[in-house]
Amino acid sequence: MRHVEARAHPLYRYSGGPDPGREGLISGTRLQPALATEGAHMSVTEESAGATAIRPFTVEIPEAEIEALRARIAATRWPSKELVADRSQGVQLATLQELARYWMTEYDWRRCEAKLNALQQFTTEIDGVEIHFIHVRSPHEDAMPLIMTHGWPGSVIELL
Repeated sequence: MRHVEARAHPLYRYSGGPDPGREGLISGTRLQPALATEGAHMSVTEESAGATAIRPFTVEIPEAEIEALRARIAATRWPSKELVADRSQGVQLATLQELARYWMTEYDWRRCEAKLNALQQFTTEIDGVEIHFIHVRSPHEDAMPLIMTHGWPGSVIELL
């Protein structure tokens, strides 16, 4: 058994299950945490042969991490209000404060987690990089397989 440590957040856990194969891959991305926490680590335990084995995983965001994120948002030190009434100096303070309030009090992390976990998700290593992907087969026998990716920074959530 090989244990791989990476600087990230412990969202992903080996959940066992069958190897889906590489055909029919719909979405691929580097393994990225939804909540990055300083000093937190992600552990991937490989129980099958080799680093390139396809391993199922489940998103599991610990409640303590969500609360820590909310606390960091609440502790934000805001700059003074912009000097102009338009966005010529960037995003306006009120807009950022409203977005922070939404993430702190309204965003439903468990709904997002459930939406992701409703899909078959896996990880593998390609060219030394840990890759996360969602495997979805078409209901149509003659469908052409697709690979959809996203850029950095980004998230597979953009494709849902």
